[in-house]
Amino acid sequence: MAVDRVRWGILATGGIAAAFTADLVDMADAEVVAVASRTDASAKAFAERFGIPKAYGDWASLAEDADVDIVYVATPHSAHRAAAGMCLEAGRHVLCEKAFTLNSGEAEELVALARRHDRFLMEAMWMYCNPVVRRLKALVDDGVIGDVRTVQADFGLAGPFPPSHRLRDPAQGGGALLDLGVYPVSFAQLLLGEPSDIAARAVLSDEGVDLQTGALLSWESGALASVHCSIHGGTPVAASVTGSKGRIDIPDGFFFADRFVLHRDGREPEEFTAGPTHGPRNSLKHEAAEVMRALRAGETESPLVPLDGTLAVMRTLDTIRDRIGVRYPSETD
Repeated sequence: MAVDRVRWGILATGGIAAAFTADLVDMADAEVVAVASRTDASAKAFAERFGIPKAYGDWASLAEDADVDIVYVATPHSAHRAAAGMCLEAGRHVLCEKAFTLNSGEAEELVALARRHDRFLMEAMWMYCNPVVRRLKALVDDGVIGDVRTVQADFGLAGPFPPSHRLRDPAQGGGALLDLGVYPVSFAQLLLGEPSDIAARAVLSDEGVDLQTGALLSWESGALASVHCSIHGGTPVAASVTGSKGRIDIPDGFFFADRFVLHRDGREPEEFTAGPTHGPRNSLKHEAAEVMRALRAGETESPLVPLDGTLAVMRTLDTIRDRIGVRYPSETD
């Protein structure tokens, strides 16, 4: 697929859809041509806000729109399988928000659909596209801190969230793990791959979703990762990677890092910061740019956010939920 401008469709009109669209409309090589919601009113209001020419009150119309090259799926993750699957079946490429799906079974179905239809598919794990996180990974891969021994990462929001909030709703895949815990898990697996063993504990709400979860991931190499997520306690949202020869700390906002500090044995600490062209730390443009690069290159997945890696993260999330006893209404035996 060789095009000058990639034509985007936006499926859903919530906060993350607005943030992504705001960045897209500011990119010279992107064009947002359509938006879809469950209601005409919501779609039209979003279209007017961002100057989008087409507004659909149903998902199918967007999926069938031949003027759309790729659809950004920004619904709650409980609807990702249905929304992304519809778009792939209709021949659209898809960028799908995280958590990718409710479970690994649904994720495998989407990956199989994309491969069957030869369509591009990527989880919107913007952390993996962040230039500072990419630099950190390169240093770790180059052995700058030696063999990785431990990874620590947390993501907690203070809340409180009422029972009516989507984060407390089992039908929408509520709880801390899929909404927030996907980041610490993905960070650990970016550096170490899929763990060989998993232990976890959680505090559950009356509705049966996790208010707070802690997990210990382990690898055959001897490496360990401690990950924590919460929707009833604000945390530093920090990460640290310790190796046999040093340590790297991201002191805050690890999943949209704008700096980290490298500590090496016998040397002064070194700080690495985002470059002047990287934009604000909450920019989603790096993710969008990677998607458009891949589409122009004719690739059906991104080497930065490979589908096998997404599937591995979903399997880890499944195992953690099994350990803590969280199951969603749509899941059957």
